[in-house]
Amino acid sequence: MSKTTNKYSPEVRERAVRLVLDNPGQHESRWSAILSISAKIGCAPQTLNEWVKTAEVDRGDCGDITTEMAEKLKALERENRELKQANEILRKASVYFAQAELDRRSRT
Repeated sequence: MSKTTNKYSPEVRERAVRLVLDNPGQHESRWSAILSISAKIGCAPQTLNEWVKTAEVDRGDCGDITTEMAEKLKALERENRELKQANEILRKASVYFAQAELDRRSRT
């Protein structure tokens, strides 16, 4: 979700997107449909256009990855980064303790 406040409910978004996608013959072009519908719900045309693009991706109409898959990918990348950091800490600790063991053996 964006950092700005979200003044449109998911139902309003879905309905606006459906009006654009499911009624292509009612307007001259997709952009004219977006202009008309965005004026009726009180949002910027660019905002509605982004909602439509996201809906198309999520429906599989475009070649991009879906929002759900993008969120999963982001979570997996975060987990991978955390595991690499933990692995580096463990590697350094094992080197430290191995060196300490070697020092202890050489003194005896």
